Amino acid sequence: MKIEQIYTGCIAQAAYYLESNGEAAIFDPLREVQPYIDKATKDNASIKYIFETHFHADFVSGHLDLAKKTGAQIVYGPTAAPKFDALIATDGQEFKVGSYTIKAIHTPGHTLESTCYLLIEEDGSIHGIITGDTLFIGDVGRPDLAQALTEELTQNVLASHLYDSLRNKIMPLPDNITVYPSHGAGSACGKNMSKETTDTLGNQKKVNYALRADMTKEEFIKELLDGLGAPPAYFPQNVMLNIQGYESLDAVLSKGQTALSPEEFKTKANETEAIILDVRHENDFVKEHIPGSIFIGLHGGFAPWVGALIRDVNQPLLLVTPEGKETETITRLARVGFDATLGYLKGGMDAWKAAGFETDSVVSISPEAFAEGLAATPKIVVDSRKPGEFAGGHVTDAINIPLDFVNEQLTEVPKDEDFYLHCAGGYRSVIMASILKARGYHNMINVEKGFGGIKNTSVCTTIGEPTACSKS
Repeated sequence: MKIEQIYTGCIAQAAYYLESNGEAAIFDPLREVQPYIDKATKDNASIKYIFETHFHADFVSGHLDLAKKTGAQIVYGPTAAPKFDALIATDGQEFKVGSYTIKAIHTPGHTLESTCYLLIEEDGSIHGIITGDTLFIGDVGRPDLAQALTEELTQNVLASHLYDSLRNKIMPLPDNITVYPSHGAGSACGKNMSKETTDTLGNQKKVNYALRADMTKEEFIKELLDGLGAPPAYFPQNVMLNIQGYESLDAVLSKGQTALSPEEFKTKANETEAIILDVRHENDFVKEHIPGSIFIGLHGGFAPWVGALIRDVNQPLLLVTPEGKETETITRLARVGFDATLGYLKGGMDAWKAAGFETDSVVSISPEAFAEGLAATPKIVVDSRKPGEFAGGHVTDAINIPLDFVNEQLTEVPKDEDFYLHCAGGYRSVIMASILKARGYHNMINVEKGFGGIKNTSVCTTIGEPTACSKS
């Protein structure tokens, strides 16, 4: 038997490939399914089942395209009601993949249909458990996603279900089995996930706060919900795509890979409601970009930031990409349901400038220049990091406007005077600068290298409550 974790860092997601005696199963596949088909072909195996742990909120699964291309059976757990052909397993139902047995274990809590899958060896011993978003390494799945679809399924109701599922279905299992979760650190499906993406169940019982043996249900619910924060706005839309179905990725790529001349690009931008999305490196965007375009660089947490900031998966997009990155960009957008790419700028910014069209830029300075400027002429400092990062240390008297909530906190952005803008390393502040410029704010000064660079200057910083600064 072969079990392989296929981890995609940009969305912190793990799919799984299992093969035994010429038969294979895929668990929680990504939108682009050819890599799974290629693995099975290399192993001379046929893909028999596509197991889904639940209706995902943070990405669009590849179950439909994979089933169409391979003939594999899609499997969901109890209570799932997809709008396409699928086998709805009963609690405890077993499936054979070669000499291996896959046993569905209904574990409601993250969502009502959430199901884990036990991986059972030929001799009857349990090798591991694929836990989806029920159990992560260091954390458990957030229970506040279903209410957007069903009002009765409040976060407290699902948290109560999750407590029961963990204690009655997972914690009694042998300590030596391997836990294979669907996400790691960086995913918005939990709040405290480890960078590790597998562990033994026994170790998780020791270190995972949610698996404390003496924990009451009330304590569990309180700790689970404390500091959880609001889920990204695109999550409910991805859930519906996974329930109802979606356009094939091949069709999305065919449409999005339309190369547009600068004249065609400009005309389409003017005649449609499309957002111009620039995915180059932040240094390139700062230097020059198309006026009104939004920057979200491919090299960062691209897809989750697109979902969090653009929000509507049906929003038409026009792309400015590094040369040769057009297909990758369209694919990564499709992973989170953004299928309405209308095309890309052929020849990039060089072609745009050669056509004589206008460009814009972002004023950007080094941490050292920031320190000198702030000392000479104090200005408002806006910190675009998350509240937890801000609490761990920030420029004294800075304002915290997290990038996630720039649209909600737009009134807090200074309008009538120049201000400094920074993040942790220089990526998020440029995203925020692009959003602000698109909304008519042109008075920001971006600080390169972010707080990581600022800490090495003479600028006064604060941890927790303000204190006197002795830097000189």
